[in-house]
Amino acid sequence: MKPSLTEAPWARYALTAAALAIVLLFLALPLFVVFSEALAKGVAVYGRALSDPDTLSAIRLTLTVAAIAVPFNLVFGVAAAWCVAKFDFPGKSILVSLIDLPFSVSPVVSGLVYVLLFGAQGWFGPWLAAHHLQVIFAVPGIVLATVFVTFPFVARELIPLMEEQGTDEEEAAVVLGAGPWQVFFRVTLPNIKWGLLYGVLLCNARAMGEFGAVSVVSGHIRGLTVTTPLQVEILYNEYNFTAAFAVASLLALLGLVTLVAKSVVEWRFGGELAANRRH
Repeated sequence: MKPSLTEAPWARYALTAAALAIVLLFLALPLFVVFSEALAKGVAVYGRALSDPDTLSAIRLTLTVAAIAVPFNLVFGVAAAWCVAKFDFPGKSILVSLIDLPFSVSPVVSGLVYVLLFGAQGWFGPWLAAHHLQVIFAVPGIVLATVFVTFPFVARELIPLMEEQGTDEEEAAVVLGAGPWQVFFRVTLPNIKWGLLYGVLLCNARAMGEFGAVSVVSGHIRGLTVTTPLQVEILYNEYNFTAAFAVASLLALLGLVTLVAKSVVEWRFGGELAANRRH
């Protein structure tokens, strides 16, 4: 007689209730608080909070940094995944470990590393000052910090996908006379496009929402080096709670849009993505 693998009804109900309670307490309730506080004084106040010059500057800077960091990590992620999945070479395991490094290093520590490298008293600080170049407390430092913390997202989505697909199709294309770029654009890229989109979505969400590393290297100069998450902190510390929650609602909306887009990708190509993510 085979043992039953079905839980008792009370256990299923208890687990379901516990899961729903956790979701409501830690996800739904905070989102409700953010939007309710943002709109507590009316839509007009909400609109004025978002149209504040410092807030608009923070939003523009966030979009600019994401527009630089995400394409960079897209190119790097595709190249790194192609190398790791399609070729064997000395140092392959080291490359994989370096790709995962931002996952294991605190964002604050990564920001501090850039200060020690490019700050006024850092390794390259005197040379940068002599050439009138500023990295720390300027946009380049914010871009560097954001690139670092978003480094693994695209590569980590593509590596298992490309390893699962193997090299048979690329080898067949080479035998038929295709060049390297033809192989990539006509064989490899069509096979990874949805995994690539998935990685880009996650990378973009993290780039726009990064706080720790950016906070260290930005200098919190209003109108110049303050991103949207930093603007939320500044407004909250000034007891301007309505404006702080209004700006925070933009980040919450970004998270919701990313979640919906992620769900659409998984639904449309769920079987392919789920199979490859298990490997």
